[in-house]
Amino acid sequence: MTDPIADLLTRMRNAVKARQLKTVAPYSKLKTAILDVMKKRHFINDYKIVKNGDFDEIEIEFNPDLSSFDLKRISKPGRRIYVKKSSIKPVIHGYGISILSTPNGVMTGDEAAKKGVGGEYLCQIW
Repeated sequence: MTDPIADLLTRMRNAVKARQLKTVAPYSKLKTAILDVMKKRHFINDYKIVKNGDFDEIEIEFNPDLSSFDLKRISKPGRRIYVKKSSIKPVIHGYGISILSTPNGVMTGDEAAKKGVGGEYLCQIW
């Protein structure tokens, strides 16, 4: 797998469109950091790390109040996108969030702009 973050977003997008309440994805620290941001913003209810054989998996529980949400991968392995603190823009006029990987950790674009840091533009959610 060349892009595990895109795989996570695709699994979530497909599960939401199929009206499932849960989905499973392979575990990584970056994925859990992204899910922490999504949990803070109430896009998901919760996630837990489950042992499955030799590998850990993340079981993601969606927010049933949200009928759907869209996820878009921005920075990809073939083309990394980095933004400065001054060029972080709101997603869909403030209705969505952007997730950045900064030197201070994974956070939303709003938080990064307030802290005055830029970073890799991972994805958008609206």
